[in-house]
Amino acid sequence: MPTISLTAADGHRLTAYRAGPQNAGRALVVVQEIFGVNRHIRNVCERFAAEGYAVIAPALFDRVGPGIELGYEAADVAQGRELRGKIPDGLTLLDVLAAAAALPRGAKRGIVGYCWGGTVTWHGATRSSAFSAASGWYGGGIAAAKDETPRCPVQLHFGEQDASIPMTDVEAIRAAQPGVELHVYGGGHGFGCDERGSYVEADYALAQKRTLEFFAKHL
Repeated sequence: MPTISLTAADGHRLTAYRAGPQNAGRALVVVQEIFGVNRHIRNVCERFAAEGYAVIAPALFDRVGPGIELGYEAADVAQGRELRGKIPDGLTLLDVLAAAAALPRGAKRGIVGYCWGGTVTWHGATRSSAFSAASGWYGGGIAAAKDETPRCPVQLHFGEQDASIPMTDVEAIRAAQPGVELHVYGGGHGFGCDERGSYVEADYALAQKRTLEFFAKHL
């Protein structure tokens, strides 16, 4: 079954979406946007699975309530932000680490995340030693934690027209982290989500190509 149960270090039980070969030598934690492990995130998991990765996407909103999946209308955005605000970063990281521990034993582990998950990906790279590579897409909270030290290679993706992540933040991250591979695209926030109005197919294709090449190199 694609849905599995995980137990975090503090005893919290959460669900997660699992995809891909369970004997894979490379594995990924996929971290959701502020919309839950919805159809889009499940599709993201399946795309990585098709590339041979074992994948787990933990349901971070289970800290608030089970089975929360949102769409992309204004009300969904507002609800997603409210839900995210109820979950401390430290607990989110515990859920991510529980997902990492459930990946196939012996596989090299990476983490990739989008929106809120892009920030969580940065935390996974700087606040844990669980991963061998991290790729964060349009993480709005990265600038606030830009001085933290990554413990693995990191790749970041941002949109030049992102109304929620100003280019001053992106340049501050670039200045603070010269060792991080950072890419800027012409689109806005969520350019990689084909269910959002902000989707830019060419930007997504290039960012996904770079992400796959990055993981192929480091995992």
